[in-house]
Amino acid sequence: MNSISPTTASGPTVSDDRPTVEEAEAAVRTLLRWAGDDPTREGLLDTPKRVVRSYQELFGGYAIDPVSLLERTFEEVEGYDEIVLLRDIRLESYCEHHMVPIIGRCHVAYLPNRRVVGISKLARVVDAYSKRLQIQEKLTVQIAATIDQVLQPLGVGVMIEAGHQCMTTRGVHKPGVSMVTSRMLGAFRNDPTTRRELMAMIGQRSPGSFET
Repeated sequence: MNSISPTTASGPTVSDDRPTVEEAEAAVRTLLRWAGDDPTREGLLDTPKRVVRSYQELFGGYAIDPVSLLERTFEEVEGYDEIVLLRDIRLESYCEHHMVPIIGRCHVAYLPNRRVVGISKLARVVDAYSKRLQIQEKLTVQIAATIDQVLQPLGVGVMIEAGHQCMTTRGVHKPGVSMVTSRMLGAFRNDPTTRRELMAMIGQRSPGSFET
């Protein structure tokens, strides 16, 4: 198993010396002036407050310890030892280079080693890391490494498919392009048969499939 320290797994957390709300709102006003608009006009008067409130939600992952999300597990699984896959987790993150959205979906799988975790916790781990400034490659590794570290399963697989607005709405302006990254650990990395089974499960769609 690839074990990593909690510090490496969790990444940066909210700093104790971060600016105040008032300082953050003042920074938004500065950006509005730099963009060429007037932050004192009626339509923009409350924009700094709205932006700061939205940032608290969009970047809420800095205040969450992903490791703690997985610490409660269940051992009464009647000997279940096959793949557990949570597919098509909605992913919303922000590019750390341009601070524009990364939108896509994440597939998370693990091969249990005597214990399992509530499936909502897997989705929460994805959210905890994605609601930070990110690059997709690092995000993929962080999710897989944390699951591997805490659950110590026989294997972990994470795949992310996402569109990056840093290249669709600016720069090269290439809409419709998606980026795919994956991180395979344990059996999913070392056993070709297990890896193929996982990839088939990720790609499988039935006529009765639905979104929630």
